[in-house]
Amino acid sequence: MSNHERKPTTMDSGRPVASDEFSLTVGIDGPILLQDVYLLEQMANFNRERIPERQPHAKGSGAFGYFEVTHDVSSYTKAAVFQPGTKTDTMIRFSTVAGERGSPDTWRDPRGFALKFYTSEGNYDMVGNNTPVFFVRDPMKFQHFIRSQKRRADNGLRDHDMQWDFWTLSPESAHQVTWLMGDRGIPKTWRNMNGYSSHAYMWVNGAGERFWVRYHFKTDQGIDFLTQEDADRIAGEDADYHRRDLFDAIKRGDFPSWTLKMQIMPFADAETYRFNPFDLTKVWPHGDYPLHQVGRLVLNRNPTDFHTEIEQAAFEPSSFVPGIGPSPDKMLLARLFSYADAHRARLGVNYKQIPVNRPQAPVHSYSKDGAMRVENVTDPVYAPNSKGGPQADPERYPEVEVWSASGEFIRAAYAPRKDDDDFIQPGTLVREVMDDAQRDRLVSNVVGHLKKGVTEPVLERAFEYWCNIDKETGDRIAKGVRDE
Repeated sequence: MSNHERKPTTMDSGRPVASDEFSLTVGIDGPILLQDVYLLEQMANFNRERIPERQPHAKGSGAFGYFEVTHDVSSYTKAAVFQPGTKTDTMIRFSTVAGERGSPDTWRDPRGFALKFYTSEGNYDMVGNNTPVFFVRDPMKFQHFIRSQKRRADNGLRDHDMQWDFWTLSPESAHQVTWLMGDRGIPKTWRNMNGYSSHAYMWVNGAGERFWVRYHFKTDQGIDFLTQEDADRIAGEDADYHRRDLFDAIKRGDFPSWTLKMQIMPFADAETYRFNPFDLTKVWPHGDYPLHQVGRLVLNRNPTDFHTEIEQAAFEPSSFVPGIGPSPDKMLLARLFSYADAHRARLGVNYKQIPVNRPQAPVHSYSKDGAMRVENVTDPVYAPNSKGGPQADPERYPEVEVWSASGEFIRAAYAPRKDDDDFIQPGTLVREVMDDAQRDRLVSNVVGHLKKGVTEPVLERAFEYWCNIDKETGDRIAKGVRDE
């Protein structure tokens, strides 16, 4: 492009500016003038460029694409997004949980897998991870868990002793920690990992029948991982390794994809299943609830403005559409509030008007005013009204994504069931899912982690923790740490 074809620089108001290089001064060597409003705008905007980073999941990136339904699951849900042949625009964000916005991509950490469907019935969000379980099952412990994985108050450093102190005092963490310390703890790329809803959700079909479901996005690129040694090396060579890989793959036309498969549980099964199916620390065995194929997610467009389209992207599990609803999972129910509240705090009350978060479906809401509102509000601004404003339609959109509950107000764990032991599933993962090489890497990863500043009595509790998962593995870990 020649110089005369280039667009002129303007202020944010649209006014063309005289120079991109020089401030307005009194003479060549004189003082800068306060009336140089372009300079003032540049400096003031620079001071305000950063928005607060996310508390967890601060470091990440994402892309845009589509989801296409390839198999008929209409007998399980009436949601338009999952009807046969439907193609829906999507946006995804991958992330690490504990690190800050500038932390290395290859730290050992769960990876976020947050997905937004721009459906014809409004936005539908799924906030998942690359593991099918989580560390805790009650939201009262979530804040404490995240703080234990972050930085100390005194020296500002992350602390393995603090991590293992929390984990070993929270036996429900054993299943997720086993995943974390295994090969899945450091995926080779975001393209080489699965995504899971982890939580159970409710699907409702057109006849009003209800089902409990879990989402499994299976990578079409194949599962692959980095060893701890490779991850450590890459962290020093390229802290943005995963972010760069995704962007470059899409840029060269190598569009990553995932196949969505669902586990579907009949509604009544949840009452008598051998463990609580809404416990976020447990998986549903595929032998009991096999996978049903639904469709394919493809990413084919990179962001053009990282801040606008990635940093300001807001995902929230409270964004449901007709035919999809929550479950009695206590962690999920708390997240219905906490995610949306985090966005209001970080981005402002009108965060859903930011283009990346704006629904493609029409919005007829009584929300009004507030900072950074850009969409016009028209009267009437209240309901009920006789002025032609929008009106709820319970016959067309009945609230069917519900279940019954009763009892006294109480603070307690889930009611125990036969197979609710915290160590059964991680033990099965170690003994029956992992092969010898995977178990060897698991032991090596845990030994290396425990050797970095974990003190007594936390260290002794860690050995007991792993022996509860699998005695042989626990003994090998203890020997590896003690035999220095």
